[in-house]
Amino acid sequence: MEKGFTITYEYGDNLYVNPTNRCNFNCEFCLRHNNSGGSIYTHNLWLKREPTKEEILESIESRDLSKYRQLVFVGFGEPSYRMEDICWVIDRMKEHGTKIYTRMDTNGTGSLIHGRDIAPDFAGRFDMVSISLNTDTAEKYDALCHPVHKGAYEEMKRFAKEVQKYVPTVMMTVVDTIPAEEIENCRRICEEEIGAVYRVREYISD
Repeated sequence: MEKGFTITYEYGDNLYVNPTNRCNFNCEFCLRHNNSGGSIYTHNLWLKREPTKEEILESIESRDLSKYRQLVFVGFGEPSYRMEDICWVIDRMKEHGTKIYTRMDTNGTGSLIHGRDIAPDFAGRFDMVSISLNTDTAEKYDALCHPVHKGAYEEMKRFAKEVQKYVPTVMMTVVDTIPAEEIENCRRICEEEIGAVYRVREYISD
């Protein structure tokens, strides 16, 4: 595998897609801050350049997709930066008769990135969207995630509600490094306010 150009990589039962290193957040807990040079699950995910949509499709379809439980668009950045290209890739896969459970892991602020509501783009393309809730207030969120856009926390929650119209399963996640009380507050936000599935993720240092 060419160093600096890992488009797809395996982890567990899933195949992951690394479409971009761009991100509008600078989260305190992000693996990008570690000293491993971007090495995660033995793969170097820092891209020398972004793959084209055709290269993403080729990399996915070069795999035996029957081996994987899910195809996950996430990588080492915010995948919604490549929303149009990802939609193109999934549409071509469907045209080719490719069937696999498809998920995106996102910070939920793609509409701010694109200046339009991207939630409808998920319809018929994604089986699941996983959104990083991270914490229980906008103030803590800004301090933890350092988003580029103002109002990112409320936009993330708005997107989580809206995208449920278009995707069968919407999950919201926090990392288990936050206090127990905060984890419980986030559960209430996720399940009672948003109506999404809640997951507490284990922090992975590398």
